[in-house]
Amino acid sequence: MDTSIYVLGFVIFLALAFDFINGFHDTANAIATSVSTRALKPRTAIMMAASMNFIGALMFEGVAKKIGGSIADPALLDNGIDILIATLIAAIIWNLVTWWLGIPSSSSHALIGALAGAVYVGAGSENVKWHGFIEIVEGLIFSPLIAFAIGYVVMMILKWIFAKRSPHTVNKGFRSMQIITAALQSFTHGTNDAQKAMGIITFALVTSGRLDTMHVPLWVKIAAATSMALGTSIGGWKIIKTMGTKIFKIEPINGFAADISAASVIFSATLLHLPVSTTHAITSSILGVGSAKRFSAVKWGVAGRIVVTWFITIPISAVLAGLIFKLFF
Repeated sequence: MDTSIYVLGFVIFLALAFDFINGFHDTANAIATSVSTRALKPRTAIMMAASMNFIGALMFEGVAKKIGGSIADPALLDNGIDILIATLIAAIIWNLVTWWLGIPSSSSHALIGALAGAVYVGAGSENVKWHGFIEIVEGLIFSPLIAFAIGYVVMMILKWIFAKRSPHTVNKGFRSMQIITAALQSFTHGTNDAQKAMGIITFALVTSGRLDTMHVPLWVKIAAATSMALGTSIGGWKIIKTMGTKIFKIEPINGFAADISAASVIFSATLLHLPVSTTHAITSSILGVGSAKRFSAVKWGVAGRIVVTWFITIPISAVLAGLIFKLFF
């Protein structure tokens, strides 16, 4: 496909804008528990998250290749650039809406749903790699269930170990340990989420004939890592409030358990080249930890609202991307 440098530049701009929004949209995932327990001051937490996001984003590319090649083959799409524009606009719109409402929805779901919807409408169902799409969706579905289970088990183990210790002493110790787990959570967020924009940019380079394979150039890694780090530095206070206070009252030991559980799930997925939702992982781990602490302590109404958003994000993003493609291309 013969694509002008200006159109390609516009796609890259949209992809980096998505990454920037993803940064402040999903910052809460990494630092909500540490901020709510006062283990870290908000500004310190955000700057640490931005730095660790940047480092994590530079170190891997397996998820980028998965995003860029598992839903459609960019080399076979004559209108791949138009499809990507519709995809990114739809994903950005959904991210901004859920951020404004303070709902921790999944940027990953939004992007995956939008790309599938845009390919379906723009190139036909035969150009959607349904096997790859389903494989990604399965990872997005099972990862929060695993995070919930791990969070529950970790919290139960910690309760058993520290049952006879003073709650004040225990929480004082875990407040310090939360600094480490918040950094780890931010690092794993960068290893997985930043790669999604990298995958889209690489998709654009292949479909425009400027790359032959789905290999992520270094400049793409640096651009995506920088964009996400800048977005992270802005923060997402609406979502931090939801994650850190509205699900259940989080104490340092709970925050530690939730962070270490979610980080293990996200990093395992990165090593397996699977794009997962950092939002789902940390929210589910918080729910699991809260259930282990005391089932009635979890505000299940808020949790239910979050889960509903999880289920509707992919179809809404897909339909929105399809409509945008129909209207403008």
